[in-house]
Amino acid sequence: MSKIFVLFLFALGVSLPTAWAQTPMPRAELSISLFRILADVAATPEQRGAGLMWRRGMARHEGMLFVFPRADRHCMWMKNTFIPLSVAFLDEEGRIINIRDMQPQSENNHCANAPARFALEMNLGWFAEKGVGSGARVEGVESVKK
Repeated sequence: MSKIFVLFLFALGVSLPTAWAQTPMPRAELSISLFRILADVAATPEQRGAGLMWRRGMARHEGMLFVFPRADRHCMWMKNTFIPLSVAFLDEEGRIINIRDMQPQSENNHCANAPARFALEMNLGWFAEKGVGSGARVEGVESVKK
């Protein structure tokens, strides 16, 4: 990145982390039972690494779907993430394995209980509020498999 571009961003009042976090990600329509979710899709290593970092809020019906190249016992953390979140780890078919609540700016690991192919982050308490738990199926993940 050139020094001139960096100076231009700072002149506009945009910090580098904010600029990177605002790079648009593909979106997918998902559903759980009768509940519709519009999710940003983090499918590349760079997108998964950035996740929801630096964002200050997210609409109640929105989330972020992390797509991993293979099923494994993936873990999530909240470094530089300001929104309290709940994460559901999903198997290859989109069934919820387990759900973990995560607090902002924590480096604690929150891990899948079994090999997961996806992780769906929503605002803290979203799954509990909707009565969604382990075994529920997230429809639409098949459209984002690599």
